[in-house]
Amino acid sequence: MANKIKLTNEEMRQIALFESITGATAKDCVIDTKNNRLIFVVKEGDLKKAVGRRGSNVKLLKKMTGRDVEVVEYADNPIDFVKNTLAPARVREVRIADRSDGRRIAFVVVEPRDKGVAIGRGGRTAERARHLAKRYFQIDNVVIS
Repeated sequence: MANKIKLTNEEMRQIALFESITGATAKDCVIDTKNNRLIFVVKEGDLKKAVGRRGSNVKLLKKMTGRDVEVVEYADNPIDFVKNTLAPARVREVRIADRSDGRRIAFVVVEPRDKGVAIGRGGRTAERARHLAKRYFQIDNVVIS
């Protein structure tokens, strides 16, 4: 993570609520007003704790905030992190290419049956992957095939 992420007061409030409900440690919160959702990035190993049994924590947070709640597990390695952003899609391969114009692009190959899951309804999952990859690893685009 090359540059430090600055959180707004609202994002910090959402993280405090998230941590008090789930007991998981949140590294980041993205408030996506366009898609009416909160995206939490949790430390490695905290995903199950964050989601809760049968999604109970996510359901409670959704009820309390009035927004969809999505949880992504952090990884220090950009390849693993991109895989995590596309979960639950089964990712076969991730390659990161540095282009001559200075842009970094992640090329992702998913199981053919999981392509719809990787892209998400209206492209929401793919958009989440692009946003988080840019925020954490300065990857300009995520191409799913």
